[in-house]
Amino acid sequence: MEVGASVSEQPELLILSDGESPMSSVAPGLFSHYRLTEVNSVAEAISRLTGPNPPEYCLVPGHSNTISETIDCASLLAQLPDAVLKIDQYEQIVWANRAAHRLLNIPANGEASLPKLFELWNQAQIVGPDFCPVNSVMATGKRAKTTVRLDEKSFFEFTVTPIPGNSPSGGKLLLATLRETSDEVLQQQKLDAVHQAGLDLGDLDREDVLDLSTYERVELLKSKLLYYTQELLEFDTVEIRIVDQESGLLKPLLDFGMDPTAATRELLASPQGNGVTGFVASTGKSYLCEDTTNDPLYLPGAAGAKSSLTVPLIRHDLILGTFNVESPHPGAFTATDLRFVELFCREVAIALNTLELLEVEKETSIAASTKRMLCEVADPVDEILSDTSWMFERFSAGDSETCDRIRRILNHTQDIRKLIRDNSMICNTESVRTPRLGNAHPHLIGKRVLVVDMDVEVRKSAHEIMEQYDMTVDAVRTADEALRMVRTFAYHVVIADKSPPDMKGSEMFRSLREIHEHLPIMLMTGFGYDGEHTLVKCREMGMRKTLYKPFIVDQLIKSIEDAISNSTGSVTL
Repeated sequence: MEVGASVSEQPELLILSDGESPMSSVAPGLFSHYRLTEVNSVAEAISRLTGPNPPEYCLVPGHSNTISETIDCASLLAQLPDAVLKIDQYEQIVWANRAAHRLLNIPANGEASLPKLFELWNQAQIVGPDFCPVNSVMATGKRAKTTVRLDEKSFFEFTVTPIPGNSPSGGKLLLATLRETSDEVLQQQKLDAVHQAGLDLGDLDREDVLDLSTYERVELLKSKLLYYTQELLEFDTVEIRIVDQESGLLKPLLDFGMDPTAATRELLASPQGNGVTGFVASTGKSYLCEDTTNDPLYLPGAAGAKSSLTVPLIRHDLILGTFNVESPHPGAFTATDLRFVELFCREVAIALNTLELLEVEKETSIAASTKRMLCEVADPVDEILSDTSWMFERFSAGDSETCDRIRRILNHTQDIRKLIRDNSMICNTESVRTPRLGNAHPHLIGKRVLVVDMDVEVRKSAHEIMEQYDMTVDAVRTADEALRMVRTFAYHVVIADKSPPDMKGSEMFRSLREIHEHLPIMLMTGFGYDGEHTLVKCREMGMRKTLYKPFIVDQLIKSIEDAISNSTGSVTL
């Protein structure tokens, strides 16, 4: 050093003291050559070495590699991709690494005049969960973490940790890190939005929706699906198809932005010849088409589409349909898109299932209402038919005009009952879930049965059971009414109580056979004693089957089928 050099011109020597090494004995020998600065911690040493105007030399005790390790640590902090700052308890910036300089637009060598962190970063807004992380650290002495938002799509994780030492102003030192978490936060927001969308899709108020027609329900769901596809998933082109579980056809439910020819194209849930949609519907596997021009499965959908993403709609391992989106750019869909679409499709499948259940409930309600109506009108209609048949028989030899009018009354009465029953059939056949039982017993469809019993519950039960199989049922109380009905109308089978109130059962059987020699007749009985041996006498006259009350459905239906198939006489209705 030149003689007369000022102290400020001397190189600075930073001495890291460990409190035990004989630095005091070394320092006097260096004082005349260096400007000495002593620190008591590695953190303070790093702060000086990486701060403005760093010392020219650093002296550390112990192992020879300590200084290199210290300098390496300082270099690592400076090179970290996350913003790292040293602040005091008043949020005054003491030191910042390069990433922090870039993020906060800190001018080079500007730490000496830096404002507080959030004065410099004034566009940032703490959104929680800790709204005062610095205060939390000062109060607890433990690390605090929170989220900071710059704008709608920029988020940072702000972590504050206490460190030893004091700032130049005397405040406690804190280590602050700012890590960008925009992708993580936006993905979580999207997950939450997908979940909320699912709740909204499934929020089909039972009372309100039951008042809607099937078309109105579907339109309500379609409007919600289109809204969330465009606003939440941000897709401009979408096609949703539903699998017909009987035929395998993929029926269009919703399309937007698709070519009309593609939207109406007939597709099956089959992996061959039905495009990506058919493949997904048959396998239940999602399919990401990166380049439509080189994918053998792809069939043209949206005009100019270069990539597509197709996901199955699955509920309880049943494939309900497919969800397809397309883009004019190749490779437009990422694994993240696939993940969100699959999550969204789970909610769509639940909504479709809910809609299906509500539809079933409505159909069941309509069917039950129709059934109640049939039960209510059955007895009055039977009474009208019985009384009208009495009038027809009484005036059949007299005024022909009167007979014609009575016949018209008979026909109109039967038409009323037929219309009610036909409407019930329409309600059931519109749904594949509730097929008419007559489909399984085609030989019973259109057959006419007369039931004779004093018990109204037996007559009502006969109507309920047999009309499910598309049979026409007339029911009367007495043997006299039964004989009159058989003379007026033609029946395929008569089922009568063995003990009518107005004559013996065997006499009724004989009289019915006198009217129609080959008419199948089955007598009903409880489990009591047959004192008059009616059943034995009727078997001697040709009765083949006895039925027991209350009806056992399978036995009743089989007995009617057998009686009709074994009948040797023709019946003209």
